[in-house]
Parts: sequence; C-alpha cells; structure tokens
Amino acid sequence: MKRKTRRRRRLLVGGAAIAAGVAAGLALGLFGKFGEVIQELTLPLRHEDIIRQQAQEKHVDASLIAAVIYAESKFDDRTSSAGARGLMQITPQAAKDIERHSGGTTFQLGDLSDPEINIRYGTFLLRELLDRYEGDVVAALAAYNAGPGNVDRWGGSGLTVAEIPFPETRAYVEDVLDKQRAYRDKYAKELGY
Repeated sequence: MKRKTRRRRRLLVGGAAIAAGVAAGLALGLFGKFGEVIQELTLPLRHEDIIRQQAQEKHVDASLIAAVIYAESKFDDRTSSAGARGLMQITPQAAKDIERHSGGTTFQLGDLSDPEINIRYGTFLLRELLDRYEGDVVAALAAYNAGPGNVDRWGGSGLTVAEIPFPETRAYVEDVLDKQRAYRDKYAKELGY
C-alpha cells in the first residue's frame, strides 16, 4: 500500500513540475513553434498564394475561400463518395459546367487534384452563387452544400441559418461562417488583409 501511495505522490509531483515548466515556457515564449504547430493542426492553411489571387480576381473574401476549403477537405486532396474531388470538392459535372462558362477547353478529370485549378473552379462557383443570391453569404454557402435548387425552394436571398431545414447544411453553413472569422483573425497577413 505504501509503495502505491509513494508512486502516486511521485507521479503527481512530477506531473505538477511538468505543468509548471510548460506554463513557464509558454510565459517566456519558448513554445512559439509549438503554438504554430497546434494552429496548423487545428486550422490549417495551404495554397494561400492561390487563395489570395482567386479572391482578388473573383472578388470573393479570401477567408471565405479558406473556410470553404477547410469545411470541404481540411486542405487535403480527396474524393468524396459522391465523386466530388479536390480541396473544394468539385464534382466532375460542376467542373465541366464551370469550364464551359469560363471559356476553358482543356479540362480533364485529373485536373481537379491540381490545387490551382480546384481553387479556381471552387471560387468561380462561390462567385456565381454569391451573384445568384445577391451577395447573401448564407444562401450561397447553403447552395454550395445542398445545391441551388434546394436554396431556391427555401427562399433564396435573405435565407437565415435557422431557416435551413437540412441539419447537415445548417451545420455546414455555421461551420464555414465560424471558420471564416477564424481564418481572418489568425491568417490576416497570409490572406492579404
């Protein structure tokens, strides 16, 4: 019994010493890199040069683009079960439509894995939806997730988050709006603010 008590006491004292050391290190700024690593894991940002360029070219807020990428793929190139591809999860049909509307002629399905093309197409789609819904970000994001047909049935422009009947789409819009604020706060310089 005494061994267990002594062992627990040593663990508690050791844990307290480690916690005090970490706190002191944070207070002294010794773990700045650690904070950057945590930020990269919890709110990653990649391809900021492409995001800035597309934001400027298409007049879409850079933090909104970053937040959509985060919500769609967490900045990992992936393919969904529905066939949507890349960072902004563009479906092959949407990509073909975007190419046709934007004057492109050389699109191939594999292009959706290219961050520059995927972000360009995703930002084109965001701009198109923002225009369709008169700049209403909530309606545009709901349409990005659930399709414009659904958003039109829900009332289109002026749609509030609370009025979105699909729980998944409501959560998606809330998440993107939350991440948009976080990207603007944490990556202002990188996103060109």
